[in-house]
Amino acid sequence: MKAWRFHAFGDMRLDEVPEPKAPPGHVLVEPLVVQPSVTEAQLAFGIPTLAYDRVKRRLQTEAPLQLFGHEFCARILECGPGVEGYERGQRVAARAKLPCQNCPQCKSEQGHLCRKGPVIGFDLPGCFAERAILPEIALVKVDDRITNSEAACLQSLSDSVAAVETAQVQVGDTVVILGQGSMGIECLQVARLCGAGLLITVDVRDEACRMSKELGADHAINAKSGNAIEAIRDLTGGNGADVVFECAGGSPKQGLAGSATIFTALDAARSGGKIIGVSWFGAPVELPVDLFRERSLRYLFPDISTRAHLEFTVRLVASGRVNVKHTVTHMLDGIESVPKAFEITANKGKFQAINPAQVVLRK
Repeated sequence: MKAWRFHAFGDMRLDEVPEPKAPPGHVLVEPLVVQPSVTEAQLAFGIPTLAYDRVKRRLQTEAPLQLFGHEFCARILECGPGVEGYERGQRVAARAKLPCQNCPQCKSEQGHLCRKGPVIGFDLPGCFAERAILPEIALVKVDDRITNSEAACLQSLSDSVAAVETAQVQVGDTVVILGQGSMGIECLQVARLCGAGLLITVDVRDEACRMSKELGADHAINAKSGNAIEAIRDLTGGNGADVVFECAGGSPKQGLAGSATIFTALDAARSGGKIIGVSWFGAPVELPVDLFRERSLRYLFPDISTRAHLEFTVRLVASGRVNVKHTVTHMLDGIESVPKAFEITANKGKFQAINPAQVVLRK
């Protein structure tokens, strides 16, 4: 079968690889729609971000490698021995991070919090291939009301659900979301469902600001057109926000904001407020800790998204309470178009993309 393999950073090739067979506890699937995450797209070109050192080591010692492809919708072709509750023909999505099943957390029935297990697309082959093997413990069934394209967004949405859960948004809270890429727009919609009172979004792209307004923002500020902090202060009576989601940071080479939005978040939050760090920066960042301390600010990072989060996202999308369909702006056909999807996703500003570019492998 054909599968995309990385021979080095920036060197991906469509290779012939052996047909996989489903071992016990696993299923064999045919991917239907798959998208590179923003993190995967940066790593593909050797841009430092989450897991950069791990991927670099693997490429140096194990290349060529089947890497990435944890955001997908797939159809089950075969169930391996011991698989229960799934059958041929069902559509599935999956959580990326899996429990190791050996650590103290796993052995104390807290495996959903384990971070020692393998990650689909990083330690295990993902879905940039004609067929793939997936562990049953990662899977959720896709509701019939959800399209293949929407289902490929579920894993990302589950991370956004975990971020909003970490924030513990209270009814009536003022929420600011910096960055209106896919996760920023997802956090916007989930925060609205959790009772946020005033929702303010900030981006530097007109198309992103328009979409956030369409999907529930009370105010969408284009930071290129004026001073975002002054606008937030005006909208909040000078107080600032109860919760700020920082979703815009990352490599400036890919049109992201570097670390500047951490300081924007600090200025946008009220004293005693919370900043939720969603972005990955790929390098150490120097922070004014005394200012955080003086203003009693809490800088929190999202909890790991669990299978329960993913099951919840299925219900959110199936019921129409969260809209991911409108964020998909680029859809490509055929396995040969995967490199283009990486290029678009790594440069969303240039291509005016909101969600990562999707690849339709099968109808």
